[in-house]
Amino acid sequence: MQKWYKNLWFKDPKAKEILINETAVRIRAGMLLAIPIFLSYTLYNAVFGSHWIVDGNTIKDTFDTDFDEHIIYTAQMIRKTYDYTIQSWVLAYAFFEMIVSMFVKTSYLSPTIWIASFLARNKQPVWKPLVPKRYAWTIGATFIGLCWVFFNPGKFAYFVNGIAHMHLLSTSKQYLTYWIPLTLVWVCTGFMWMESVLGWCAGCQLHSLLVKLGILKEECEACNDIFSPEAQKLREEHKKEN
Repeated sequence: MQKWYKNLWFKDPKAKEILINETAVRIRAGMLLAIPIFLSYTLYNAVFGSHWIVDGNTIKDTFDTDFDEHIIYTAQMIRKTYDYTIQSWVLAYAFFEMIVSMFVKTSYLSPTIWIASFLARNKQPVWKPLVPKRYAWTIGATFIGLCWVFFNPGKFAYFVNGIAHMHLLSTSKQYLTYWIPLTLVWVCTGFMWMESVLGWCAGCQLHSLLVKLGILKEECEACNDIFSPEAQKLREEHKKEN
């Protein structure tokens, strides 16, 4: 219990090659899956669930017609508006979770890492490197940032204008069409579901692709099986070559 409390989901926080417990990572992904599901419902309801409501008692004939000889009426129409304060705070927390996960010291600030590590403490650990997971969390942070801009275009404009010290963006304009965040939350839901249920990590696949393209030089042997004899042999050969 003391070792778990000290190391969280790390094999050795002070090691040169940081390894994290894949079992705890998958538990945490399942916990955080609630966030994109909640946002998916919010976005769908905001985009497709809000309709104009006409008060029949306010319909009046203007005694005028348009160019197609249609009679023009006036009426009081209302449409439900949404307050995205809760969603914005949820996104801010999710962004916080993605960022603090990337580094050993800041990981201790994450409530979900503590909970996931506790739940995985008596299960057989599966050690995987931290570096490829950072790509997954970077993808998540990017998606979260774009969704936050959709919910808060005015605050985003104020932020950019404040950084630039000049009026670059209008504070009354929506900068993202609805299908962008709607698509992103469903993609994020799919990625997190595959991580928690199937153990398939989009960030790890991206890392592997970058290695194959030669953009990254460090291959993730641990993503296969870092403690297998084959992986140990490959590492020894790599050290001799260098």
